[in-house]
Amino acid sequence: MRLIGHAVDGVRHMGSVEGDQVLDLGPAAEFWTAPAAVAAAGADRPRPLSSVVQLPPVPETARIFCVGINYHSHAGESKDVAGLDLPAYPMVFSRWQQSLVVGGTAVPVPPNEPGLDWEVELAAVIGSEAWEVEEAEALRHVFAYTGFNDLSARTKQMLTPQFTLGKNADRSGPIGPVLVTSDEFGDPGEVHVETRGNGEVMQSGHTRDLIHPVGRIIEFITDTVTLLPGDVIATGTPGGVGVGRDPQVFLRPGDVVEVEVERIGVLRNPIVSRAEMT
Repeated sequence: MRLIGHAVDGVRHMGSVEGDQVLDLGPAAEFWTAPAAVAAAGADRPRPLSSVVQLPPVPETARIFCVGINYHSHAGESKDVAGLDLPAYPMVFSRWQQSLVVGGTAVPVPPNEPGLDWEVELAAVIGSEAWEVEEAEALRHVFAYTGFNDLSARTKQMLTPQFTLGKNADRSGPIGPVLVTSDEFGDPGEVHVETRGNGEVMQSGHTRDLIHPVGRIIEFITDTVTLLPGDVIATGTPGGVGVGRDPQVFLRPGDVVEVEVERIGVLRNPIVSRAEMT
């Protein structure tokens, strides 16, 4: 099943996509109390996909757990740029749900940044409460997978050891274009990911290169924090980020960034100045 978030009378709903139609699954807040059961119960009220206003396909209470330096191909450039060593454990930081946007949304460059950096990521979305989960059982708690672009304000990120602000610039978290349920998606360890800036390939990686796979990340989190339905785990990005290039390259107003995750699709977002943000 392929799912999106969409607006119905100002309320965030979930819907299943079938061809060019969206079948409404009801308010997101209700859907994410028991997503597998609601999805299995079916949907009604079809409407043309082109007619809906899409929203992030997670609840407004979602927590976004991001994993830094989680591809071997990214570890070297992280060491060169930030002096960060290969992490023995998943390096988890957080995003706010308010930073999430869908494909097509214009993303502004903060005024004191030379531009934004791209980070294509496979993201796992939790479907059932998870506490003290062992790696071997962890994927049973994943309801769906989606794409994520962890657009980063590197100047602010690098100013201090805590980089929350640099990872939460307004509208800097494109997610989607759809959720693909785990039963349809298959093995998260066998996925190609790619970033294109203005049509040029900037990153091309594979989840076989992950340092810590999805199940291990879930195990690491859940002996401290209970994961809840709708929580998102962005699993990290491969090598090829703009800050690691010589000379450095960033996304500037007028640019277009695309991230593509195999079996999910393409997220495409234009980059604008803050003055252009509407």
